[in-house]
Amino acid sequence: MAEVLIFHHSLGLTEGIHTFADELRKEAHTVHVPDLYEGHVFTTIQDGMAYVKEIGFDEMLERGVRAAHELPSDIVYAGFSLGVLPAQKLTQTREGAIGALLFYSCVPASMFGSPWPAELPVQIHGMEADPYFVDEGDLEAARELVTSANQAELFLYPGDQHLFADSSLPSYDADATALLLERVIGFLRQFK
Repeated sequence: MAEVLIFHHSLGLTEGIHTFADELRKEAHTVHVPDLYEGHVFTTIQDGMAYVKEIGFDEMLERGVRAAHELPSDIVYAGFSLGVLPAQKLTQTREGAIGALLFYSCVPASMFGSPWPAELPVQIHGMEADPYFVDEGDLEAARELVTSANQAELFLYPGDQHLFADSSLPSYDADATALLLERVIGFLRQFK
């Protein structure tokens, strides 16, 4: 089964992220969930992003890179919102990545100085009216990535919530999350 490295969103390592990881573990995947915030958890995206500004954006990304270096290189990188940045960076720049799962966010591949590996499978998931995903350029970046890669899928869900697959938050959408999990589990089956 696959080895998966999941990076949390801007609120930190919430119970909902642990729950998501446990769902993948039930499918016999090995899942790692590092805490890039060193124990800090926030209740709003704004507070979480203020913490990122405090520690430094580059330091937050470097924490993700350091977490990956302790693991094998043939891994699936996954990120939720802010966590997409270290996941996408590692996918594009660390030798050996086998797949990527990008939730609620996507940035242009050019941000990391190299094109998306054309044969590397990726799924991108977001809500069709999520203002963070749609209005801040992530949807456009996701569509560009899908057209440049041979094994890329973009899934849009009805609704406007950003952190919709985190069961510990008010933004949680059980129906969308069930479908997202089904698609993710199917995606990970290719890495037996």
